[in-house]
Amino acid sequence: MQHGASASYGIGRVLSVNIGRRQPNSAKDTATGIDKQAVDSAQLRAPGPKHGGLGSGVVGDFVGDTRHHGGDDQAVYAVAREELDWWSAQLGRDLRNGTFGENLTTSELDVDHALIGERWQVGDEVVLRVAGPRIPCGTFRMHMGERGWLKKFVAHGLSGAYLAVEAPGTVRPGDAIRVLSRPGHDVDVPTTFRAFYDDIDAVRAVVDARAFGDGEHEAMVSRLAKLERRAARA
Repeated sequence: MQHGASASYGIGRVLSVNIGRRQPNSAKDTATGIDKQAVDSAQLRAPGPKHGGLGSGVVGDFVGDTRHHGGDDQAVYAVAREELDWWSAQLGRDLRNGTFGENLTTSELDVDHALIGERWQVGDEVVLRVAGPRIPCGTFRMHMGERGWLKKFVAHGLSGAYLAVEAPGTVRPGDAIRVLSRPGHDVDVPTTFRAFYDDIDAVRAVVDARAFGDGEHEAMVSRLAKLERRAARA
């Protein structure tokens, strides 16, 4: 796995709060809100289930493809500014806050090595829980406009983190982010990212730690059984 610029755990901060408005999507039949712009503040809340819920956990943020995006475990998307800076150097172009479609651009917090189930206090009100990785899609490829973008992003292996909203409230640029608690396992966001791309060791680690909730856990158990059968035939 390649690594971008890293920051130490501790007290980080919100550098930018970003929301997306409804726009046409040339990659799919649905509209998209991936082109997110900075705002002075935003209300966060649990949006409910992916199918039939409110979509984004950020009030005013548009989610077009509700089959694959949004819902309680993809309520808020966070990306470290340090990671955007690393990609800026690789691509030779400036990447503003919100470029990856993230709701929270952070600073001084190692978003990409957070543990699944880790809980963050953001500002005075909000509590977020690290729920999983961002899996890149055709809309992301279209939005970035880089040849081979999805392959590059997957090979890099640092996706930013999807967050669930445990306690709602207002977030603003400058808010402190403090790690409240960490789970007893060592499964981090990059491990789960590799698991979704059928890295058998990563899948086994996710299953053994029971890092996901019941539905996703059962899907990972099935994925592991399939990979083990394939390995046995090889």
